[in-house]
Amino acid sequence: MLEPLNQARPYAISLFRFVIGFLLACHGASSIFGILGGHMGSGSATPAGTWPTWYAALIQLICGTLVALGLGTRAAAFVASGAMAYAYFSVHQSQSFLPLQNGGEAAAFFSWAFLLLVFTGPGAVALDRLFSARAESARREEHPRNHAAVTL
Repeated sequence: MLEPLNQARPYAISLFRFVIGFLLACHGASSIFGILGGHMGSGSATPAGTWPTWYAALIQLICGTLVALGLGTRAAAFVASGAMAYAYFSVHQSQSFLPLQNGGEAAAFFSWAFLLLVFTGPGAVALDRLFSARAESARREEHPRNHAAVTL
């Protein structure tokens, strides 16, 4: 029973990565462009350059997009995790101890989800894999003797 689940793990990680990245990118897009309800449901965009809100939204948009695509996944997830941890501790933690009480559930969840992706990687379906496969193929073409099987 566990073997099919184990075989599906890399694909489940890819789906998880895509959904988490897409959701974070939507948060960033709503604040930067005023779409999807705008910044915090206000219907408007955050003024460009507003510290720290606009910069946090830019990180969310860029890192969320990169993670969703599976491009530079570990680095983008690391930055996103740190940004969400910073948001939790600087905005929410001072109001109350528990995320349920301080409104920081989304920031805490995103932080831990992206940290998980730092360790699991992008999964089976990601642009990272496509580019690494192309790079490996190019290396083999440049130096075919280094990759040939040794026979005695």
